[in-house]
Amino acid sequence: MTMGHDAVPELERERLRRYLGAVVAARPAPVHTAVAFNAVYFGYDLGGEGYGGSPLHLDDFPVITFGERAPVLPVGAMVCVATGSDPLYAEIVYREGAHPEVSAHGDVPAWVSGAPAGAAGPGEPGSGSTPRRRELLVPDVHAFGPALSLSPAQLHRLRTRRRWINADGHVVVDVCYPSAEGAGRDDLAAYADHLLTTAREQLLSPFVPVSLAELVGGTRDEDLRAGLLGLLDTVRGVLNSSEELRTWGHYAMTRTSLAECWRDTGPLGGDDLKSLAAAVEHAAVPAKRRHGLISPVSVYTAVGPRLRGFPGAAEQLMGVGYAAAVCRANVALADVVQRDSDQGLFANGSRVTLDDAFESGGVWRSHHPGDAEPPGDPLAPAGRGWASTLPAQPEPEPEAELDPIDLPLADEAALGPSELLQSDANGVVWRAPLRLAHLIDGWFPLHPDVVRELRRSYGRRSTLRLELDHVGEMSDEKEAVQDVTVELGDDMDRVTGILWPQGFFPGLMLEIRWVLGDTVIRVATMRLKERVRVGDRETNHCYDTRVLTREDVPGSGRHGDSAVGLGPRQLVMRTVRRCGLLTLDGHALLDRSVLPSAVYGRRPAPSQAAALESAVAELFAERVLEPALGSRDAWGQPHYPARDQQPVIPLIGYRPVRRRVIRPWGGTEPGGAGLPGIQFVPGHLRRLRPGCSPSEVQRAAFRDHCRRLGKADGWELPFGYTFVTEHTRGH
Repeated sequence: MTMGHDAVPELERERLRRYLGAVVAARPAPVHTAVAFNAVYFGYDLGGEGYGGSPLHLDDFPVITFGERAPVLPVGAMVCVATGSDPLYAEIVYREGAHPEVSAHGDVPAWVSGAPAGAAGPGEPGSGSTPRRRELLVPDVHAFGPALSLSPAQLHRLRTRRRWINADGHVVVDVCYPSAEGAGRDDLAAYADHLLTTAREQLLSPFVPVSLAELVGGTRDEDLRAGLLGLLDTVRGVLNSSEELRTWGHYAMTRTSLAECWRDTGPLGGDDLKSLAAAVEHAAVPAKRRHGLISPVSVYTAVGPRLRGFPGAAEQLMGVGYAAAVCRANVALADVVQRDSDQGLFANGSRVTLDDAFESGGVWRSHHPGDAEPPGDPLAPAGRGWASTLPAQPEPEPEAELDPIDLPLADEAALGPSELLQSDANGVVWRAPLRLAHLIDGWFPLHPDVVRELRRSYGRRSTLRLELDHVGEMSDEKEAVQDVTVELGDDMDRVTGILWPQGFFPGLMLEIRWVLGDTVIRVATMRLKERVRVGDRETNHCYDTRVLTREDVPGSGRHGDSAVGLGPRQLVMRTVRRCGLLTLDGHALLDRSVLPSAVYGRRPAPSQAAALESAVAELFAERVLEPALGSRDAWGQPHYPARDQQPVIPLIGYRPVRRRVIRPWGGTEPGGAGLPGIQFVPGHLRRLRPGCSPSEVQRAAFRDHCRRLGKADGWELPFGYTFVTEHTRGH
């Protein structure tokens, strides 16, 4: 599951789907993907105890104070709400913008819809390096079970005083973002950052069923982040694939609860939702006039404040009920738009689209006449309100047409950096990925610390011995030990004349070791725990995902790099991976509109364009590539994820899903002799029967387990538990 949704066998997906379905049904608020992750990872009890029996340390929770500044607190964060007496422990289950310019009736000034964090007014994005934004957080104050929850009387007293929480039981704070880019991050990326920083102790707790460090085999930040994002992707994919659930963004609700809401004739029931949809549909339709032209009209409606205007709604919008009502209202509006309009264009001439998914529960834009605007996805937040207040930008200069083979990579300098592991009197050890240029021309760059010592001892050119250790696959003695040349120049310090083994590929991680004063440079690969397939590449050695995505493409190899002779499918794959935006986890995304010109370096013939579109459709159907949405800025540059204030564009995405290679008889290596049904079980806690206690051996084993997870001094077993060491089980 650390490898993402697509890497998980269907049987395991179904087990997770059943549990998460029960979690969504049991919790009173819609369940965000981050909250669903918490339920699985920390252990949410469906019998009423919530997280009460989980390994969470309450004293480690960040403290937030109503009306004051706060750090970034994404949905899923466990917090302590400051009160004058008893602490109020809660899980943040929903958040939205709380801009003071939004009226109590839901009317939104155009510039607020889609505005970036820190915007000071129409067309004024703000100048601070740490933008602030007022946000409303909905805490679930009963998430930790009755033992850690305040009584109804205590909560009522806090709501009445409005010093710690507002009258609805919510917390309003001014959130300080570290940067403008940080303010625009996706919910799951923001939550991953939170878990790896503020809540790191909580994430790596040895008391969870299986710690993330145990799952990824270490505590390196890049491994933890990749594994965490994979787990979040798995949870998101399972929620989206459930036939019993509906999702709005990252929030999941049961279809049963939505049906009950539509049948309900009380406040915020089916009748009120129909009234809301009709009001949004007709908001921009002008009154009839006998003479003169009708000027275009745009009206922006915020869902959250608008719901408060319905009679009897106040009680329904208290606590987590607000999150449920807002998500149900947005789903209802989305259903009406998809059912009764043509891409948002209604029969009355108005176009209705979602303009801002975050501000005040979601801002919907009603525009008349709607047929004057180009169609698009009406449910993709376009931020047209904010964009309409920006000064007109000059048209960008047309880009020169380049052959895709020679297209430079914007992130070349940052791709595949080396990592220094040791540099002292004993020598230098560093780790770096093999690049395509290294493989083709038989060379490898040297670390500056090595260059300095070699230049002092041998001058600008010398001959050394290279020893290659390709763990488990080195057979040719001529490859294992080679005489190579060290060239120390002004522009490039490198080892040349290397005969790389046949099993080497772009992105393969190498660990290079040189002992001070020695004439030998040792290069070794590192084994994975299991053999995996990434795209068309199968390996059981560590690799750099970004380099593998960029350089291990169709048409590239140790004999050269050329697109000549490739078919349409291979050309599409090569171009997306070579020219697309590259994320930290190796996900490449290309603006779909530029695919033909990126492939051919010019406007293609109609038959060539048709062949490419057919290839894209096939790759989508086979899930080799996937559609995505990004945005384009005023200078024509694409961005992913889409930025609220920019027009949305379709992207073609490549995600290097890593799948475990299943060998016959349950083994993971060629010729493995493993037996079917054998399963590895990590070390974990187990509750003891009353009166029993763990042995000293198990106490010591648990302390060793904690040290492996990064707890320098080890931890002690909690009362009533023993530790089960890692083992295998099965036939």
